[in-house]
Amino acid sequence: MQKVTSYKEDKSNILDKIFKLKENNTTVKTEVLAGITTFMTMAYILVVNPSILSEAGMDKGAVFTATALAACIGSMAMGFLANYPITLMPAMGLNAFFAYTVVLGMGYSWQFALCAVFIEGIIFIILSLTNIREKIIECVPTVLKHAVTAGIGLFIAFIGFKSAGIIQPGGAIVSLGNMKSPTVVLAVMGILIASSLLIKNVKGTFLLAMIITTVIGIVAGLVELPSALISSVPSIKPVFLQAFNLTPSEIFSPEMAMIVFTFLFVDLFDTVGFLIGIASQSGMLDEEGNLPRAKQALLADAIGTTAGAMLGTSTVTSSVESAAGIAEGGKTGLTSVVTGLMFIVSLFFAPIFTSIPPEATSAVLILVGVMMASSVLKIDFSDYSNAIPAFLTFIIMPLAYSVADGIMFGIVSYTILKLVSNKKEEVKLSLVILTVVFILKFALL
Repeated sequence: MQKVTSYKEDKSNILDKIFKLKENNTTVKTEVLAGITTFMTMAYILVVNPSILSEAGMDKGAVFTATALAACIGSMAMGFLANYPITLMPAMGLNAFFAYTVVLGMGYSWQFALCAVFIEGIIFIILSLTNIREKIIECVPTVLKHAVTAGIGLFIAFIGFKSAGIIQPGGAIVSLGNMKSPTVVLAVMGILIASSLLIKNVKGTFLLAMIITTVIGIVAGLVELPSALISSVPSIKPVFLQAFNLTPSEIFSPEMAMIVFTFLFVDLFDTVGFLIGIASQSGMLDEEGNLPRAKQALLADAIGTTAGAMLGTSTVTSSVESAAGIAEGGKTGLTSVVTGLMFIVSLFFAPIFTSIPPEATSAVLILVGVMMASSVLKIDFSDYSNAIPAFLTFIIMPLAYSVADGIMFGIVSYTILKLVSNKKEEVKLSLVILTVVFILKFALL
């Protein structure tokens, strides 16, 4: 008995040295529970990401495996390098950009798109080491950081409504879906179930809600029952290292340069937005509104993107669902490491995750949107030089279907309005430079 206790103490001491548990006033148990909770809220990506990328022609099972491995690598990199309870996964929005814009819209192959993501990841590693991305985060005004958080919430909720069929193309731009459709009714039930569990503060709300909604769908004949609960891990071979399955002329072509720049630009400000949003909501920003160890966090993010492209998935970035684990008490990178290990475990339960319908996952997206949209309460709407840029930031994101565009509109309007209202002291030189770059981008691209 004494040996067992000694072993546990030694193990705890090692983890404390690595993750500074005592310094952060937390315990191994708390961090493990937080990591599991975070995974529960992120598990939907194992369903949604393969579904989106399969529309670009990629093997669904292979993308499932790539998604789990990329989330594991990215989350562990964040845990060990930055010691933050922030997890990573293929980003919603960027996976849609990958599939629907680059592949289906522009007509490039998914291998071509993966190569662009890989090159972008390498560039981001270099930028992270040279502090450029860190400086961009630091120059974003606090009011816009709150607006970014709210905007991402609206953006994610919009994706959820669209995925559920509650909102569909029609009318002037969009319209209400067919509320009599059995699948839409199932989605609405999922939202109500998840909302009820969330209000009652049930741990694992999102995963539990998805399971209940899926079971209801199976009983109603709307969802196909998986033939097995456990299976062998789907082969990653159809997508693994396919980013390099191109000719030199394709890799060094003007078209590749254009796509890499597009991914780079969108991912840069999407990543900054997601990281700011999570840190702001979770109280990780310091007194000056900056994120300590931002360089390490951004490097972990870049590693996740690069590894993800090699494995066979779209851009990997910080997940907003990290807030769920933080709410459960997660304060260190041990939370992220536990989440990463959970993604490895999930590889053996592919039939379960791939059978969960979008009607079940949409509730998660909508409620995560609710959580993040609350940041709008931190914005001072009595000062129009703050209110207008903030509003443009969080309204453009869902309307333009782009986090990056929202950030650009916010920074440009903030800089111009502060200058014309004689509040030059609130405008940094870096903001002026970004404003000029964004205006050129809108004018020339």
